[in-house]
Amino acid sequence: MVEHDEQTIRSADFILDLGPGAGEEGGYKVAEGKLERILSSRDSLTSQYLKGEKCIPVPVERRRPKGWLVILKAAEHNLKNINVRLPLSVMTAVTGVSGSGKSTLVYDILYRSLLNILYKAKQRAGRHQEILGIDQVDKVVSVDQKPIGRTPRSNPATYTGLFTSLRQLFALSPDSRMRGYSASRFSFNLSGGRCEECHGAGVKKIEMHFLPDV
Repeated sequence: MVEHDEQTIRSADFILDLGPGAGEEGGYKVAEGKLERILSSRDSLTSQYLKGEKCIPVPVERRRPKGWLVILKAAEHNLKNINVRLPLSVMTAVTGVSGSGKSTLVYDILYRSLLNILYKAKQRAGRHQEILGIDQVDKVVSVDQKPIGRTPRSNPATYTGLFTSLRQLFALSPDSRMRGYSASRFSFNLSGGRCEECHGAGVKKIEMHFLPDV
């Protein structure tokens, strides 16, 4: 398992720590073994974070909202006529246990209401009294877990067209020219340049028949 989550690392039976840095500074085995062995390593950057010697600082100053969306009396499904204020121009996280009403509030009520008002759609929005502040919003986009392209290999770079420019850039490198590589050599979808173990997918899917695939 390749993982950066602290609790997962602490719970692992065996840890293999690579480094000591990234890119050209990496590629070495820094430490291996149980958690105690990793924590005792002086060369492990992972160890320094696990022991609290290093940390990722939380910004002292946060961006300030530029307006608010206010949902009044949200009552769809299990929502109990709640009033909710959502700040604009900042990142907002809606949290809660499974089934607590997060998707109902954000998708069924807010998203569908904005679709109806901004794009004249005819979606059935979840029950609520009113949403204030919509005049401060000019568009709404929903990003879910559905594939963003025609193949499982699609990613934000291929979807936006950025990857085309990247492939062309790779093809212009001295090594590529020397080997006669064209931009197509760097495609996930064509044999040759892609990894033939995973066929450009980034992972290998193993069918387990009566069990979930891994």
